[in-house]
Amino acid sequence: MRTDTPQPIHLADYQAPDFLVDEVRLDFALAPRATRVKARLAVRRNGAHDRPLRFNGERVKLLGVAIDGRALAPAEYEVDSEFLTIAVPPAAFQLETEVEIDPEANKALEGLYVSAGRFCTQCEAEGFRKITYFPDRPDVLARFTVRIEADQTYPRLLSNGNLVEAGDLPGGRHFAVWNDPFPKPCYLFALVAGELDVLEDSFVTMSGRKVTLRIFVDPGMAERAAYAMDSLKRAMRWDEETFGREYDLDLFMIVAVRDFNFGAMENKGLNIFNSSLLLADPATATDLDYERIEAVIAHEYFHNWTGDRITCRDWFQLCLKEGLTVFRDQSFSADMRGEAVQRIKEVKTLRARQFSEDAGPLAHPVRPSSYIKIDNFYTATIYEKGAEVIRMLRTLIGAEAFRAGMDLYFERWDGQATTVEAFIACFAETSGRDLGQFFAWYEQAGTPNLRLEATWDEAAKALDLALAQHTEPTPGQPVKQALPIPVAIGLLDEDGKSLRETEVVVLDAPSRRVRIENVDRPPVVSALRGFSAPVKLSTDAPQKDGYVLLAADSDLFNRWEAGQTLAQGLILARAAGHPDEVGEERYAEALERALNDQSADDAFKALLLSPPSEPDLAVAAAPADPAAIHAAREALIARMAAHLERPLRELHVRLQDPGPFRPDAASAGRRALRNAAVELMAANPTPLNREQVRAHFQDARNMTDSIGGLAALMRLGGEAFEAALAAFYDRWRDEPLVIDKWFALQARDPSEGALGRVLGLTAHPAFDPHTPNRLRALVATFATFNPDRFHDPSGAGYRFLADQILIVDGFNPNVAARLLEPLGQWARYAPRLGALMRGELERITKSPGLSNNVFELASKALA
Repeated sequence: MRTDTPQPIHLADYQAPDFLVDEVRLDFALAPRATRVKARLAVRRNGAHDRPLRFNGERVKLLGVAIDGRALAPAEYEVDSEFLTIAVPPAAFQLETEVEIDPEANKALEGLYVSAGRFCTQCEAEGFRKITYFPDRPDVLARFTVRIEADQTYPRLLSNGNLVEAGDLPGGRHFAVWNDPFPKPCYLFALVAGELDVLEDSFVTMSGRKVTLRIFVDPGMAERAAYAMDSLKRAMRWDEETFGREYDLDLFMIVAVRDFNFGAMENKGLNIFNSSLLLADPATATDLDYERIEAVIAHEYFHNWTGDRITCRDWFQLCLKEGLTVFRDQSFSADMRGEAVQRIKEVKTLRARQFSEDAGPLAHPVRPSSYIKIDNFYTATIYEKGAEVIRMLRTLIGAEAFRAGMDLYFERWDGQATTVEAFIACFAETSGRDLGQFFAWYEQAGTPNLRLEATWDEAAKALDLALAQHTEPTPGQPVKQALPIPVAIGLLDEDGKSLRETEVVVLDAPSRRVRIENVDRPPVVSALRGFSAPVKLSTDAPQKDGYVLLAADSDLFNRWEAGQTLAQGLILARAAGHPDEVGEERYAEALERALNDQSADDAFKALLLSPPSEPDLAVAAAPADPAAIHAAREALIARMAAHLERPLRELHVRLQDPGPFRPDAASAGRRALRNAAVELMAANPTPLNREQVRAHFQDARNMTDSIGGLAALMRLGGEAFEAALAAFYDRWRDEPLVIDKWFALQARDPSEGALGRVLGLTAHPAFDPHTPNRLRALVATFATFNPDRFHDPSGAGYRFLADQILIVDGFNPNVAARLLEPLGQWARYAPRLGALMRGELERITKSPGLSNNVFELASKALA
């Protein structure tokens, strides 16, 4: 049990650094168990003060300290587990330190560590202090020169910037010197050393400069980086055309790493990627993998300007780089893969991750006001909701003023660390608008509830809209203010013909009434088109209007949304004991008409065939009964499958593609619809459907269809599934990224034996909790995406997750804390389940040696 309580850090207490560092010279002598790091820093006092120098340093062994070439005696400095302190430093001086670190023992994967025999770094947010002593904060920007020396068994020696020197040394050693001419915070420092293959290409910028592009991967894997390279070149061109941003170095590098806490890291000029987000070929990667690679490659590249060239003053401003860059990568993906389908996927993710976060005890603003461990705030609120705030800003001020504001931001803050206030001020200036009220989106937690009621005045031929907003209290914020909410509205008639094109109504008060003139026949209101604001919408519209929107709305997002709303109503009614079988059949009929609509693309139809997820339904039904929701959702799926039996089989045959695999959006859409069809066929297990499902898996010619077939077989269960599962493992046992999929699929097992299967898999020889990808594939997938089995009435699922959190917290607190989220949602569920979840959180908080990461989230979840 903890005997101390870690103290939070508050935004209100921000103070500029006492000392700045202008130049950094690092000299690494790499060895797995005893790497030596010499640092020479050009340090100067920031302002007039006599405070001591205190530089961060953790898990480093200090070997020596010198100022301006003079070694300091032990009495002239102090060292503890967190800081190097020098009481009376000069106003400007050269600080030299030498430390020793043990990369091989570093299982937290922060700082410098060894992964698969290679040296690798991860410094965001506070990993650099585990490499050497430094002011480890984002508002200290310095130019780095890095010399790396290692045995020639580590042939690649990489760091940020441009290579300026390299050569051989006696004793089988060699070296490389790298220089990054752009000032950066230490969290953007990167180093990689080891045996790697490389895929090389080049890009000519809009000013005519040639940039060399290199992607480093495991030996023999270079061909699998081809799609990542193509995505990178498209992202570079898009950023030039859309935001006028040109790459600034002569070399851009990416390295794939198997053991990585995050998805990827935007280190200046040397991005480091989780290999799952870089490597792809048709045999081993699904369409979702290709899509994610394209998006994450773009995201990390876009950080070169929104994160690297301009960074955040302090970690409270994290959304300044992450929310903005997510908005940029989403815009890129919309241009690459289709705006409507991409928007639907973004909102599905937002609702699944961020809405649930906002509805629970871990709710926090887009810009938090305090934290214990900043690692815990790499959240859906910071990223996805942060992007939604930027999207609303563009909607409110218009595309032209938004682009002008971005240009002003780049011009004014290039090479600096800044704040959200400074960012918003750029748009206030270019738009001439007061954005003071808009800033509340950054400071207020919670998802607003938007209510819209419509009354048609037949005599006046006008439509009256009554809009109102309300946000529920969240931890630390019992009183909420009204936010400016852009509501995009269109009108259809009862036959689905357009009455009024989209216009934006801004609700910036608790309530507002709006009259729309010249509406000459009864309208159907299409509200919140394109999901124009991150809110929960409710209306007084009759159910029949939902069917009009599902059939005919020109806004494809709202067309999909209408289907989701209808399905949600049917599922929750059945879960509450009031099934509407007539309504369920009508819904299935509407889906059949949608499948026959030749104007809609296949990717959109695939999304229509998937009802709301069980976690989303739990948010809508709180306090939720997971078993009742699961049974009700399965009943609707069974009805859909039975009604669509013939169309699904015909679709499945028609969409089969005998040609070569293509990763483009249209081809991926066809595969998505075909796999959605086969999964529904498995929900109607006629002999003919069973045979077609088996054939789908056996005849699969790419990983998308193979996993789709295996998932459908899992729904059927029995010997056929177990045999397919064993055959899949035997074929792919030497492919770690594919075996991650094998673990993740079984974690979604809907059968009663799911928890036993998952527990058994933790003892499988291929399961290693030290590998974040493998841990997330099994444990996080089970707890997040198999709610019926995770929420077992016995509480066994909760005990399993708590046990895994405590095991992993012993060596990787960052990853352990990220597993806590499902338990943190205890208040959403029926009281008996909630009590069991709270019990596991209490057990976690009382565990001896608990990390600050896990303690912060578990204690907040209990508050």
